Formats: sequence, structure tokens, C-alpha cells
Amino acid sequence: MASIWKTSVRVRRQRRDWRSIITCFLVSGWCLVAGVSCPSQGVRSPRDRSAEQADDSIVLFITGSELGALKPCGCSGGQLGGLSKRPALFGQVPTSSRMVIDTGALVAGDREQDLIKFRVLFEAYQLLDYDAVNLTAQDVEIGSSLGLLNGQERSFATITAQSDLPRSMTKPLKVRGQDVTVRLATFDAQLDTVETAAEFFRGPRDGTHINIAILQNTDAEARSVWAQASGAHCLVCPIDSDDPQVFSEPGAEPLVFSPGRLGRHVVRVRVDLSKSNSDQVLHFEDIPVDETLPEDEALARLYQQYQQLVAQSGLLEKYPRIPLPDDLRYVGSQKCASCHEYEYSRWKTKAHADAFATLVEVGSDRDPECVICHVVGMERSSGFISAERTPDLKDVGCETCHGPGSEHVRTWGVEATVEPKMTCLDCHTPEHSSGYAGHEAEFLQKIVHWREP
Repeated sequence: MASIWKTSVRVRRQRRDWRSIITCFLVSGWCLVAGVSCPSQGVRSPRDRSAEQADDSIVLFITGSELGALKPCGCSGGQLGGLSKRPALFGQVPTSSRMVIDTGALVAGDREQDLIKFRVLFEAYQLLDYDAVNLTAQDVEIGSSLGLLNGQERSFATITAQSDLPRSMTKPLKVRGQDVTVRLATFDAQLDTVETAAEFFRGPRDGTHINIAILQNTDAEARSVWAQASGAHCLVCPIDSDDPQVFSEPGAEPLVFSPGRLGRHVVRVRVDLSKSNSDQVLHFEDIPVDETLPEDEALARLYQQYQQLVAQSGLLEKYPRIPLPDDLRYVGSQKCASCHEYEYSRWKTKAHADAFATLVEVGSDRDPECVICHVVGMERSSGFISAERTPDLKDVGCETCHGPGSEHVRTWGVEATVEPKMTCLDCHTPEHSSGYAGHEAEFLQKIVHWREP
């Protein structure tokens, strides 16, 4: 799978009774309203039915900070992530000895497209058999506005440190006849005290317990304080880093880490339960969600339904556009061909000239988050609106890099093109083009459409 980071932490045995866990199916009326039927069956990887634990252990799968990244961009190879890939990882462990947790920050903002994504993520967590989803303040606000937190039944628990909703939950697990209770609670370093966590995790001690705390709005100093006094065996601290990070020293208790962002990695914490030893050992693994992992059909269908909802919502036509300066307008690459015939003919042979067709092939040609890098000037007035209304502005055309051409064309080249002009880095970001950084010269050679000096 790529590199695996491991660290070990000693965990004390603790005991406590468990009562119940929320177990109902999420009613996805939003799909019916949109005229699109959602999958009604949960995800079941072939390995989910046959997988067996090879040792006395339970497994905690932890993800976080999705920020609306339902699927990698797909414009280049080597990208990590995708909800539909996760069953291949979760299914390696039977449900009786695993717990699946998300730390929150489901979407990046509160635009209409973010709201659609929020609903899709709730459905995805249902299909993925998540046990608990922590909600940030923004998550709570959006979830409440969509009616998803008002008594609706679902198979996963929602917890938060931001409102009157529950801040904790427990789940009983069993490994080779041994009962284990996982106790999960969420805290805000700016609102809660470490004593609050210590009191929660202290509790009765009848049974083996694993204590997990999600700590929001934290820094290095807060992590150190909470690690020393919270009573957690795992302290999960989401930060603005795409890759998971371990903050605790090898062998130190508790295990303190960040799960990463954008769904590119899944953190797997294996808790060994040795009957011959009064301690347990936690093993941390960072598992990249690699593109070679098999895709789950139910989640792939859910993403297709998301694409349909985005198209039906007309988000592309409603995208906010900024006026161009000095009454400039985009005119389309065909207008450039009369004077720049060589450059235009060479450009037509390049991948940029078919950029929009690649979106059509995968059904993303109505998604503004995708389209903006495959057309001319979508964020500006007179720029691309849709394939039907502005067909001449499809693809990464001349004016994408050289700027709006109305004055240049009107004066037969006397007036040079001016800003706004896009650079390669506007679209070839680490999120969209993982192989670009460090290989700029190689990428440039792929688009050469001019006569070299």
C-alpha cells in the first residue's frame, strides 16, 4: 500500500457496562425530491463477509476533514482519496471487532454545492457503516438547516462539542470471546477543560475499555496538556495537513495524531488485546487511499447521483462571475486562428484542446468545481457559461493563458492581450495535478504550440 507509519502505545485495562448504540437507516428524501433514487443497501465488500482477525485485536478506522472531497479530481494519475475506495479497507476487518469514526469538517463552506455534498456525505457514511461522525460548529449549523439533525434516525451516531447534541457514544466490540468497550467523546480546546475529559473517561471500571477523544481547535501546547491529563488512550487532533501526523513519541501514552484531510488517507489503529498481559498495545498505520483500490458499486452510484443533482441544480449557470475590466470580452480560440494559424493548428493537437471532453466522459461537465479548469474564463463575465450557450469557450483555449482577446482581435493585433490571465499553477495544484510539482518543464513540453526560438 505505500509506506506505513507505526508507533506503539501502552493502554491500561478499564471496565464499564455498555447500554446501546443508535441503529437505524438514514432516510434520504432529498434524492427522491430530486427525482434520483439512492442506493438502499449498505456497502458490503466481498472481504467484509470473509475477513477474520488474525490476532487478539480490535481496529479503529479514523478519517477526517473531508472538506467536500467526495472523489479525487481525476485529471491526472497518482491521486489519493475517494469515498468509493474505503470499503476495500474497512472490509478487511469484521464489523464485530472494528469501529469507524470521522472527525468532522464535512464541507468547505456553505454554498449550494456544499449543501448538496453534505447530504451526500451523510448518505455515504450510512453506506460505509460508520459508527460515529463528529460535527464541527459549521457542520452543526448546516446539518440543522438541512433538517438532518432534528430527530432523524440513522445508523451512525453524531456527536459534537458545539451544541446540545450528544458529545459522546460507546460501542461494544468482541474479539475471540473478549468484550471490549470503545468510549468516544469530543471536546473543544477553546471551550472545554481537560478535567471535563478526565471525568468522562474515569467512569466505572468493569470491562476492557479503550478511550478516544477528538480534540478540536488545538495547538501544540493544548495537545501536550490534554495528552497528560485527559485520560484518553487515543487523542485525535484534526489540523490543516493533508497527510496524517503523529505527535506523540513512540511508546508514549496516549497516542496523539491527526487523521489528515480530504479523504486521502485512512488512519488504522490496531489495538492488541493480549490475555497474558494486563496492558494492550496500539499500532498506528497511515493507509493512503490509493487509486488502485477497487471501487464499491453502491458508492460509485451515489457519486453519479451527486453529479445529477449538481446538474439539475443549475450550479454552472449560477456560478458568480466578475466583470472584466475596460469592457473586455472573451471571443473564443477560433477567432485567433486567422492570424495565428500555426499556433492554433498545433494547439488543436494538444490535450488542452480536448479538456472539456474529458469531463463529459466522466459526467462532470456540469460541475463548476471541475469545469472551471477546463474552459475559458468561467469566473468572468462573457466567459464560459455552458456547452450549449458558449460552445466557443470550451476547453483550455488561447484566452485562458493569454487573456481576453476582444481588443486584440478588434485592432488586428495592435493592442496586446492583458490580464486576467491564468497561470499553470491556477489549475495544476497538488490537489488536481499531483505530478506537476517538480516536473514543470516536462508538462510544458506537452503543450508547446508555438515556434521555438
